[in-house]
Amino acid sequence: MVVQDSADPGDAGLVLLEPFLHQVGGHLSVMKYDEDTVCKPLVSREQRFYESLPLAMKRFTPQYRGTITVQLQKDSLGHLSLVATPLREDQESFQVSAGPAVAIWQKLQQTTTGEGPSPSSGPALTVLCSLRCSPAAALLRSEFHLSTHVAFLVEDANGNQATRGSLNPWGLHCHQAHLTRLCTEYPQNKQHRFLLLENVVSQYKHPCVLDLKMGTRQHGDDASAEKKARHMTKCAQSTSACLGVRICGMQVYQTDKKHFLCKDKYYGRKLSVDGFRQALYQFLHDGTRLRTELLGPIQRQLQALLSVIRSQSSYRFYSSSLLVIYDGQEPPERAPGSPHPQEEALQPTPGSCPGGLPKVDIRMIDFAHTTYKGSWNERSTYDGPDPGYIFGLENLIQILRDIQEGQ
Repeated sequence: MVVQDSADPGDAGLVLLEPFLHQVGGHLSVMKYDEDTVCKPLVSREQRFYESLPLAMKRFTPQYRGTITVQLQKDSLGHLSLVATPLREDQESFQVSAGPAVAIWQKLQQTTTGEGPSPSSGPALTVLCSLRCSPAAALLRSEFHLSTHVAFLVEDANGNQATRGSLNPWGLHCHQAHLTRLCTEYPQNKQHRFLLLENVVSQYKHPCVLDLKMGTRQHGDDASAEKKARHMTKCAQSTSACLGVRICGMQVYQTDKKHFLCKDKYYGRKLSVDGFRQALYQFLHDGTRLRTELLGPIQRQLQALLSVIRSQSSYRFYSSSLLVIYDGQEPPERAPGSPHPQEEALQPTPGSCPGGLPKVDIRMIDFAHTTYKGSWNERSTYDGPDPGYIFGLENLIQILRDIQEGQ
């Protein structure tokens, strides 16, 4: 890979975005802004949701950190970079952590050019995949050299496996599609707005992530007749209809082989109810054993989320996802005489780990089609909580309980 510096590292406020390493689902490209923050293309409805988020739901959603302006910049060789220019008001309230990014740049300079690190004077500078646009097509060059050496292994519905480098293949697919679309449909310097959101896996060494599409209905109120029919068919032919939840992607760290095992949304769509149960079991299995200590904390957080959703009248979370996250790196051994993690109290906040309890996190994401009283579209106002979402949570909790009782 040729690392291209298509913008001056000394430019004030300039951030070169890189693909987010652990994107397991969705269709919009999620980019890494800095170690603790990701960004994604702005959808007005989703932005308004974050800006008016009920207090009770903040525990279960990524922290919203404002917006940035992003554009493509091309160098003399035709390579493009996604460059973010933070808005002035965002720069004052949100500081970019420059250290790790510069370290990645210097390491890449050594490994790709054979030269030693060169001084860099600008704010956060990271490196991303390059692509070259030609009149015929966008030629994607997507091998990304990252600071991690963990491989990602893709497994399809038939059990066939293939190693796909050091970037989750679904995230890479989304990144390629997004850059291709920007390259072919928009002028080079057109400005785009992105949302800045908390990187909810930044504290995990080997983040195991399960992306669940929640609810029995996935189309938004503004969907065309064609899109509505397409989404209804997907729900009817998957576990969305019978369980209110289906798998849209996952990665689970295998401690025996030192790689991530990945599944995508096409795998999830084909699962039967029994297949869904087996996939959930596999998500909690590290290649050598079932992580039984995770079952209690995950269920308790899901129960807490269920209580919150039941209290939110008029909200419908169409096409939103729920992330279940834990660390594939097991916690240190418990001290003799200390209580078993499953005997500990409920975690006060997602991701915390009091008393040696393994870190577990539950987060709702993707609100581009969420509707609620007071949102911009008043044509459809619902009463009461979201029944499809509640149905999915109840079934998910029950399946986890069955797995726990089966041990």
